[in-house]
Amino acid sequence: MINVDRINILLIEDEEYDVRRIRNTIAPFASRIKIKDVVSDGQSALALIEKQRDFDVVIMDFQIVGGLKGEALIRRIKHLDETLQIIVVTKMTMNLSDFEFANKLLEAGAMWYCTKYPGDIEEYIYQPTDFVLSIFNAYEKRKLQRERIKSTRRLQDTIAEMLSQKQIMGDSLAMQKLREQIGQCAQSNATVLILGSSGTGKELVASHIHYQSERRFENFVPINCGSLPDNLIESELFGFEKGSFTGADAKKKGLFELADKGTIFLDEVSELPLSAQSKLLRVLQEGEIDKIGRTEKLKVDVRMIAASNRDLHQEVKEKRFREDLYYRLSVVGLSVPPLRERREDIPVLISYYLRHYSADMNRVVPEVSEEALTILSDYDWPGNVREVQNVVQRFLFAATTAVDARLAKLALGMPEAGSRSDGFMNAVFDKDKIRSWREMEQIFQERYFRFVREHTRSDAEAARLLGLAPPNYLRMCKRLGLK
Repeated sequence: MINVDRINILLIEDEEYDVRRIRNTIAPFASRIKIKDVVSDGQSALALIEKQRDFDVVIMDFQIVGGLKGEALIRRIKHLDETLQIIVVTKMTMNLSDFEFANKLLEAGAMWYCTKYPGDIEEYIYQPTDFVLSIFNAYEKRKLQRERIKSTRRLQDTIAEMLSQKQIMGDSLAMQKLREQIGQCAQSNATVLILGSSGTGKELVASHIHYQSERRFENFVPINCGSLPDNLIESELFGFEKGSFTGADAKKKGLFELADKGTIFLDEVSELPLSAQSKLLRVLQEGEIDKIGRTEKLKVDVRMIAASNRDLHQEVKEKRFREDLYYRLSVVGLSVPPLRERREDIPVLISYYLRHYSADMNRVVPEVSEEALTILSDYDWPGNVREVQNVVQRFLFAATTAVDARLAKLALGMPEAGSRSDGFMNAVFDKDKIRSWREMEQIFQERYFRFVREHTRSDAEAARLLGLAPPNYLRMCKRLGLK
């Protein structure tokens, strides 16, 4: 026995003879199927559906009185409620393999149909078993569609909440134009190349493109190419089969497989060696990957977004980056301006992150004096938005209700007037505020890592000079708030 709730039926039929036959057919299932209303014309049916909205299945005669009937009525019903399932009974044909007629009904929105013939069956509708089963199937299909719609709405709400938490802040013309370009990119599947200095928010831009696009319900897979050791790049990006090399004890999906139907974001794409660049070019050209240990190519449907803080034109000239790959990646180019070129956005960012981090730390939002705001607005912000986040957190760690000029300078590491040492040294060698070694170590690491990053061409070079493996370097940058 099929275990379902009671199914509410709206019957659209203008012949009492056929109403009786349908009632007789479903009578053995009266505890689970109920004909709630019977109407004889299309307009009355639409009025009932719009008013009550508690029908699960519509059973309708294809030919009824009035002007609204057939495929036109099916489309109007589906317009009111796309999950409402429609079963058609008709005397238009006795041929159940009339595919043209069936296709027209399906295109209009019906899910099943049966013929009224032969006409000498007086007590039951023709094909009674199939007719009853189709009602149960219609009800289950409606439940699935309603659940899918609820799930989609929940996902949309989650995405909207996530985007509101990770806004692209700024009122400058440059940022207004960037948001407009993001919206345009989201309407297509074109490959996008995002250029901008470190800390400007290139990954944020990429995620907004993905989550505003038709692929938003699929995976967004970000990867920093500079964090991949050269000997693992191919296996990380494309995966491998079990037994393809020593140590391959299990099959591994690559990042492109994980991003199938979604978007992959290749940050610092210029860090990829030439051998990996050629394989990446193949993915762009053919939509397929060479998986280690697999003889056949593997098809993937991935939207690619790449980013770099380098001048890729110069990288191409110096033969460090493939020219053909560059043109494949830069179908659409976006540039994220550094903060020094949009100083009017600095007060907006300061205010936003003060509110954001104050809420996280359960603290009152401190007031920023005019003099402090002037200092902050005149600063060049070499670390861009990421540096703003760090500076704001330093304000809050000071546990003050106001940010004055002195605190602003200390947070920026500026020397104070009349002091022979800079503001950083004054801040840490303060006899009235002895810091723990852990806190001091964190302060020095963050400052020194920032110094190295500002004087190197890439994350890979910074990691090499610091004597760190790229993954360890990236992990420390994230811990220090630099990534």
